[in-house]
Amino acid sequence: MKSYFKSVLTITIITITAGVMLALSHNATKDKIAYQERQEVLNALKSVLPLHNNEPDKDIILKDGLKVFVAKKDGEVTGYAVNVIETSGYGGAISVLTGVDRKGLITGVAIIYHSETPGLGDKIEDKEFLQSFEGLKINDRIAVKKDGGSIEQFSGATISPRAVAKAVNNSLKVINEAAGFSK
Repeated sequence: MKSYFKSVLTITIITITAGVMLALSHNATKDKIAYQERQEVLNALKSVLPLHNNEPDKDIILKDGLKVFVAKKDGEVTGYAVNVIETSGYGGAISVLTGVDRKGLITGVAIIYHSETPGLGDKIEDKEFLQSFEGLKINDRIAVKKDGGSIEQFSGATISPRAVAKAVNNSLKVINEAAGFSK
């Protein structure tokens, strides 16, 4: 009986010590982690938005539960961006960041994360594929060629490009509503 209590006491002390160490570690790194995560967001926004000198991650419009980032240059709006997660990818969810100028034309598309098949579906990250969206707007038929659109799908991989096109379309709908663009 005495050894049982001794074992329980030892395990309790180890558990409490581990918990305290985890809490201290979290407190010591949380600001650095938040800073790095913010820098990743700002870099992604910089890649899809027109020229701006504000902090678009701090200048947002909430629309349908999504953050629409507003880019400004010297106080004047230059564009908008929104991150949409599309769940119809071959490998699961695809996070797509779409940026537009103040006329509603796509200025850039970036893939934030995905689980698509390496060497096939992951071609959605290719620069040429992403650039094929630039200059399009909500009235354009943004779809893969197989579905009557202008976006090139890959041989043997239509599902992934189709999911990205769907995410871009959804992004444009959200941005158009948030920015008050007419269709």
